[in-house]
Amino acid sequence: MNQGDHIPAVQKPTLRTVEALNIFNLLLLQLVALIFFQRIPAWPTILVGNALVIGLILVLARESEFNSRPWIVFFRDWLPVPLILYTFKETYLMVHPINPVDYDWLLIDLDRWLFGTDPTRWLAQYASPVLTEYLQIIYSTFYVFPLLLIIFLYRSRRQKDFHFAVFIIAFGFYLSYIGYFLIPALGPRFTLHDFLTLDRELPGLAVSKLIRWFINTAENIPPDALNPAAFAQRDTFPSGHTEITLIVMVLSTKFRLRSQWLFYPVGISLIFATVYLRYHYVVDLIAGAIFMIITLAAAPFIDRWWSRRATQRGSKEPSPPVAEAVK
Repeated sequence: MNQGDHIPAVQKPTLRTVEALNIFNLLLLQLVALIFFQRIPAWPTILVGNALVIGLILVLARESEFNSRPWIVFFRDWLPVPLILYTFKETYLMVHPINPVDYDWLLIDLDRWLFGTDPTRWLAQYASPVLTEYLQIIYSTFYVFPLLLIIFLYRSRRQKDFHFAVFIIAFGFYLSYIGYFLIPALGPRFTLHDFLTLDRELPGLAVSKLIRWFINTAENIPPDALNPAAFAQRDTFPSGHTEITLIVMVLSTKFRLRSQWLFYPVGISLIFATVYLRYHYVVDLIAGAIFMIITLAAAPFIDRWWSRRATQRGSKEPSPPVAEAVK
């Protein structure tokens, strides 16, 4: 290299808003794990795992912008979806060790103050195998619900709408995790009812029992556990099911999707199922609706702020804020 020659600057990729959100969330979880490392046995796994995921986000961002291989672009587009589940399971390793006190008593008192009774017990008089079967099936589609929305947008090549939907859904999930740390609770199926007799008290028709087994297994509850509450996740308040379902319903209207005729009846049924099936207190649903409002109000501002920041620091001109897609 001759004297005076300059080494070309390494171009930095322009991170999308959802990528910046994921990196911030992963770093925050690492910080929490470090602060409470004496209480969290899995803290080394959290630190290493999150560091690797952050590296993957950065590598995909760079490779998709400067090489543009289709499979890399596809992987980058869809990586935020499994990261929602990844961080959700990570909270399971942290919430109860950090805050071992369950606040179900508070949520029960709030329900009784609002309604004068326990809504899950009151609804028991209207239970039927047909209704239970329908609602258990609907409840099991929770993660499919937002996935369908973004698939519809992706297949329609509405990239701005797709990226905004992915960002706001991830943002909504991560906000709900804050509630799990602050007010951990098990839910009425453990406190107001006997978890071990749920199949007898709320029988379905054909698949309800199998779906419950699958959900319990996904929530780390062994099928033969004598004390299932010891294994359960403290993810009751706020109701993420309510928050995310409402977000999907609102976005389906904003994006003028023809499939909104499906999202609204299924969404309303899903929200009702959270109480009927004894997963949530009604106050959880109210909190979920409040978190939905906060998410929808804050997301466009965060997106515009990050896009301006990316414009100032990035070496390439970024796309306009994805929040513009919902105006």
